Amino acid sequence: MSLAGRRFLTFAIAAAGGALFLALHLPLPWLLGPMLACLIAALAGVPMAGAGWFGILMRTILGVAVGASITPEVLAGLPEMAASLAFVPVFIGVIALIGYPLFRKAFGLDHATAWYGAMPGGLQDMLVFGEEAGGNVRALSLIHATRVLVIVTVAPLIMAVSWGLDLSQPPGQPIGSVAPQEIVLMCACGFLGWQLAERIGIFGASILGPMVLTMILSLSGLIQHRPPAEMIQIAQYFIGIAVGSKYAGITLRELRLYVSAGLVYSLALAAISLVFIEVITHLDLAPGLDAFLAFLPGGQAEMIVIAIIAGADLAYVVSHHLLRMVLVILLAPVMARIFRD
Repeated sequence: MSLAGRRFLTFAIAAAGGALFLALHLPLPWLLGPMLACLIAALAGVPMAGAGWFGILMRTILGVAVGASITPEVLAGLPEMAASLAFVPVFIGVIALIGYPLFRKAFGLDHATAWYGAMPGGLQDMLVFGEEAGGNVRALSLIHATRVLVIVTVAPLIMAVSWGLDLSQPPGQPIGSVAPQEIVLMCACGFLGWQLAERIGIFGASILGPMVLTMILSLSGLIQHRPPAEMIQIAQYFIGIAVGSKYAGITLRELRLYVSAGLVYSLALAAISLVFIEVITHLDLAPGLDAFLAFLPGGQAEMIVIAIIAGADLAYVVSHHLLRMVLVILLAPVMARIFRD
């Protein structure tokens, strides 16, 4: 089947998953529905394909949503986050000390694959670093995809039980309630911010570039709303496809070894995260929901989506995930040499 045919089939399966979740009033229907539908199809051997550059373009909507949430009032409260942010390096260190031996000793992975599989960084960044270090790119892809899949699937269930949140509701105002000129500005910030950040070589360009440009317009008063619900739902749909389609062409050996390793690792991450979340809330450094979303090492885009729909403090959640990504990207290659056995 051609690439175009595989993409059309993938989009159709994802749409069916989203529609089913919506009909059943399940949480995050346009994220979890497409993601799990693509996962099931991939495991069944259906030929799948991601959305390519168009899927990356859709992620810019999330950067715009975060930037539009940053107001002068939010900036004034940033110093209060310092104590909570100080826990992020410790959080990463604990994950490395537990994750690396788990992959190296329990699952017998080589040094590079074990190290970059244990790092709670962005999927694409860890794949690039792991490949440069001689690691198994397919293993890394499946391990990190499983990490994101497990966290993004389980987190909404915990939030619904613990905080009574209805995550099946639209993630914002309808498109008719946002001025057309603001939507035009948002689209311009998304595309231009992504392209400029990519040319400069900033990691996470599709989110960080649009976030910065939109933040400038938000602080100047030109943008006063987040992207409408329909735009955020489209972004969720393509993020779900990106995660689920990673399992395309998976073999029984890969399922038994790499996906199993990812599942065990995800359980270990959950335990570590819960300890830090408990400490943060016990010290009264953040409300429970914000701490929960900030210290769950899912994908940056996926956690932003959940934070938007949950009504969490976006500045708090994003700043913690951003610091985690920066530290992992800067320090992972250096520490990989030190940890080499």
